[in-house]
Amino acid sequence: MAAEGNVWALVLAAGEGSRLKSLTTAPSGTAVPKQFCSLFDGPPLLHEALRRAQTLTDEAFTCAVVAVHHRRWWQDALAPLPPGNIIVQPRNCGTAVGILLPLLYILRRDPEARVVLLPSDHLVQHESVLAESLVAALAQLPRRTQQALLLGIEPEEVDPELGYIVPGERDARGALRVLRFVEKPPFAEARELIGGGALWNAFIVVAGAQALLELFRARIGSVVAAMEAAVAADCEHPQAHAVAAAYEQLPTVDFSRDIVAGQESAFRVIAVPKCGWSDLGTPQRVADVLRRVPQPQSGARLRSGVAFLSLAAQHHRLHRLQGAAGA
Repeated sequence: MAAEGNVWALVLAAGEGSRLKSLTTAPSGTAVPKQFCSLFDGPPLLHEALRRAQTLTDEAFTCAVVAVHHRRWWQDALAPLPPGNIIVQPRNCGTAVGILLPLLYILRRDPEARVVLLPSDHLVQHESVLAESLVAALAQLPRRTQQALLLGIEPEEVDPELGYIVPGERDARGALRVLRFVEKPPFAEARELIGGGALWNAFIVVAGAQALLELFRARIGSVVAAMEAAVAADCEHPQAHAVAAAYEQLPTVDFSRDIVAGQESAFRVIAVPKCGWSDLGTPQRVADVLRRVPQPQSGARLRSGVAFLSLAAQHHRLHRLQGAAGA
């Protein structure tokens, strides 16, 4: 059995949320990335992701990766985290690089770390259901030194805009093998996949940090080497700005397409019962969620004053404008 390091929650909060831009653009014209918006009038989705992380570990082992140009939205929301746990990307080089950079910092501090990748822009109605599956996945890691675990959500509807995991047989420890990944299939294919037991891919990953790094190394070894050298240089000489310089040369690398796809044998999937999960990825998906999720009686805004929009208010505002335009 491998030695166990600390459980690190890595909150992924550097995305732009471009598919939802029609809803996340304020009346002033400012585009607010989805993770800094709320569904109704409560805290932003980023805050909910941080609370999700707190069910697994404490703030000392919670990291967030963010974009430098989003500072006005994240600096107050992430104030409870140690400053060294906030990893700021100088520019967007794709989701894979956005995971790799904080992963390397975590490994320097804790070579035996166990990591949980938590997207910061998801809605979960029944958090306890997801939390139970996360705990179950973490319990399996000591005997899975070469594998990463994905959480696959039992679908609640047919959605051709999501990614699907096609599971195989259970292995000796009860997790499901991964036969293949299917990204955004046509409606009929998505319906067929669900009928065959496919799960929504929430891209919540639970893995040993070293095992996760090896998945990157197998596909983008030169990028890993360049980033390892840059992180080491900045840790030894903080004024070197080696990571910023490295980012100027990095390609754009997508975690789903360039790292995960083709490495199915390195993954297992834990099936999460229906829990009201949504990635709120498109205006239509937001509208669907608003139809089935009751609005809370009162909102609870963050005292920190972090700027965010209400997706519900934006949806209703655009609906009124469209109605007026068609009148």
